Amino acid sequence: MQLITSPASPFARKARMVIIETGQQDNVELVEVISSPTAPNPQLTAANPMSKIPALIRSDGPTLYDSRVVTRYLDARAGGTLYPESRIWDVLILEATGDAIMDAGVLMVYENRCRPEDMQFGGWMDAQWGKIEGALDALNTRWMSHLSGPLDMGQIAVGCALGYLDFRHADREWRKGRDALDDWFAVFSTRDSFKATTPA
Repeated sequence: MQLITSPASPFARKARMVIIETGQQDNVELVEVISSPTAPNPQLTAANPMSKIPALIRSDGPTLYDSRVVTRYLDARAGGTLYPESRIWDVLILEATGDAIMDAGVLMVYENRCRPEDMQFGGWMDAQWGKIEGALDALNTRWMSHLSGPLDMGQIAVGCALGYLDFRHADREWRKGRDALDDWFAVFSTRDSFKATTPA
């Protein structure tokens, strides 16, 4: 199998962490591409008509895309421990929360990179950050017991989201007033799979 990826993509990082956590490094070749909304990569577009990373090319079936589809498949292929049925709805909502933080964070980056400076809208950027702050507050107040439990896909998604905020939006200081989430992330970020997928 081939995973089309990019070192900076938090969505691809989710898949790369799952590959490591489930011991599938020898079964998945990482294919790094450079792509953007205004300059899509042809190899990526051939695999995913939406030109979004990641995409998992398989020899025994159609290419899988959308990070949640890719991670669910990789986990199932390895025996299925990251989406435990006993708490599946909590896991899925946490994964969705992590993905929503990533979505808003990526859109903020695209606003700066893809739009001419005279067309950028600061109010829209602030609104995206407002969504991120709301999600962070919810994690810090409602979800710490789950985040501190056995590793699952919700934790991986949240960890990748927080890592992306450090990577692209460190000046926004997401940790301020969120000590519990900060403490959890300090421990989570010591995982070998997280350190191995740190964006350059």
